[in-house]
Amino acid sequence: MKKNYTAQELNSMSNDDLARLGTELDEVTVAYRKERFPVPNDPAEKRAARGISIWLVIGIVAAIAFLGVYLFWPWQYQGHGDENLGMFTLYTPLLGLTSGISILALGFACVLYVQRIIPEEISVQRRHDGPSDEVDRRTVTALLNDAWTTSTLGRRKAMKGLLGAAGVLAGLVVIAPLGGMVKNPWKRGEMTYHGDGTLWTSGWTLHENGVKLYLARDTGAIAEEHSGPTGTHFTTAGVSRLVRVRPEDLDAGGMDTVFPLAAEDVNDGDLYDPQRDVYENHMHSIHGPRNAVMLIRLRTADAERVIEREGQEDFHYGDYYAYSKICTHVGCPTSLYEQQTNRILCPCHQSQFDALQYGKPVFGPAARALPQLPITVDEEGYLVAGGNFIEPLGPAFWERRS
Repeated sequence: MKKNYTAQELNSMSNDDLARLGTELDEVTVAYRKERFPVPNDPAEKRAARGISIWLVIGIVAAIAFLGVYLFWPWQYQGHGDENLGMFTLYTPLLGLTSGISILALGFACVLYVQRIIPEEISVQRRHDGPSDEVDRRTVTALLNDAWTTSTLGRRKAMKGLLGAAGVLAGLVVIAPLGGMVKNPWKRGEMTYHGDGTLWTSGWTLHENGVKLYLARDTGAIAEEHSGPTGTHFTTAGVSRLVRVRPEDLDAGGMDTVFPLAAEDVNDGDLYDPQRDVYENHMHSIHGPRNAVMLIRLRTADAERVIEREGQEDFHYGDYYAYSKICTHVGCPTSLYEQQTNRILCPCHQSQFDALQYGKPVFGPAARALPQLPITVDEEGYLVAGGNFIEPLGPAFWERRS
């Protein structure tokens, strides 16, 4: 078989000739090939095209529905008893349903097109090494053109438009949620339990604004059911998700997770009011991304062996130490405390920190000590923040200096 062809010879060949030559040069043997619809205007072809178009339309509609839900559906948190609770609970399921239908419909359309429109073909090719020469490049182009022609997609303008629209919209379904993650990490907003929106702040930063912050633990309380003249309903009035902690609430060698609780949001002890509704603010504190703190009460013998960090000698209260629960590796919760060794463990990547040496990392990938929160006790005997953290919480970022 001739393998060297001049440019003039190649130019004189039709696309079919080049495609045939390409299969021969690539040592491809077409063992079987059959047109799906050899007879023009076959009703079966129209039915197949109609079925594929229906799936593409379904994909387009579902993708548009996804974008509509993502952009306009009420997504802000709603608790039990809130007016828009039903709408809020449907937000995530609707995103999953519409995105799934969009992507699956596009996939079904592609599979059906291959199975019902593109000719059946079985080809066998021998592999060979080495770069391609001019004749190989020309014949490959011809083969691609032949594939486009035999697919018949070029003459199916309506289906081609639907396929393009479905593909673009399915891509937007995947890409659009990423837009919600793009933000300016240094754009300051109002200081709340979530900080002011920058990586330097947390709910504990409220202390710098003169807010008294109690160390409060999560009770896990949820909305309560009430029955009245108007029927049965749920309410969070009088429900305290966070309650203040006293030193005697923690046994020696024990640990508890605590969150910042502003004085104005206290609803426990002698300040309890069954009519007050502070549940939402409590949940904001719990959901603050850098708010969780490990409150540890060391055994007296262990507390005597503590090595304080320079400049933080007065951050503890007696045998009580408070360390950020956000691992300095990649931000997982350091939720394990081993009282025999006084080590704080992160279950994600097995980093370990020494509670007797200012939360210093002693094992694993974490490279920085856990930030320590200054704590003290107020006149009523409750543990409160004595100040804000003096270093950023969580893992490293470019602008972080420590």
